[in-house]
Amino acid sequence: MMWLPQQTIPQWLESVDALIGLAPDHASLYILELYPNAPLRDAMARGKWSLAPDDDAADMYLEAMARLEAAGYEQYEISNVARPGRQSRHNLKYWTDGEWLGFGCGAHSTRRGVRWKNLSSTAEYIAAVAAGGQLAVERRVLSAREALEEALFMGLRLARGIDVHTVKARFGIDVWDIYRRQLEQFQEAGVLIYDGRLLRLSRAGMLLANEIMARFLDSPVVD
Repeated sequence: MMWLPQQTIPQWLESVDALIGLAPDHASLYILELYPNAPLRDAMARGKWSLAPDDDAADMYLEAMARLEAAGYEQYEISNVARPGRQSRHNLKYWTDGEWLGFGCGAHSTRRGVRWKNLSSTAEYIAAVAAGGQLAVERRVLSAREALEEALFMGLRLARGIDVHTVKARFGIDVWDIYRRQLEQFQEAGVLIYDGRLLRLSRAGMLLANEIMARFLDSPVVD
C-alpha cells in the first residue's frame, strides 16, 4: 500500500525493493484511497498526519512499476504484477467480464447477465440449506447498458486493454466510433492508446483511470 500518511517516496521504494527481494510470483500494489467516513481520517486528524502531495503518489506508482518490471515482473492490470504465467486467474474473471459461481455465506455469483449474492448470516445460510430454501438474495438482472459499462470499465483496467472487436461482436457497437469525441483528448495526451483494435491506458494513464473511464458514461448507446 503506497501513499500512506507520513510516508515518503524513499520509504515506499524501500518497501518495493524488499518485496522484490522476497521474489513472490505475484504482487498487488494500491494507492491509498480515503473515503469520507473512513476511520483512518479521524486517526489522521488526531495524529495531525497528512498525505504527501498527489505528485508524490504518482512518482511512487510509476517508480515502483518500473523497478518491478526491471526485476522481471509483468504489469497485467493497473494494480497487479506477476511473473510470466502467474497472473491471478480468479481476478482475471472479473476484469475480462467472465462468469463465476460463488459458494458459501455472502458469496457473489454472476452468470448469463444475472448477478446475485448468497445469504451473509451463517445461521440463516445453514437454516436455508437444511430447509432446502433459497440461498440467493439481492438477485439482479444486468441491463445491456450496465453490461456494456462493466465490460469497458473492467477491460480498461487491464494492461492489454479493451479489444474493440470483441465488444462489437457482443454488443453491436464500435467503441472508438461511439466514444471518440470523449476520449481523443486522452489519446492526444498520450495517456490512452488505440491501435485500431486494442484500446488501452499507458502506465501514466493508469493514474487517470477513473477520469478516463467516466467518459464511458457520457454516451447512452445501449438500452
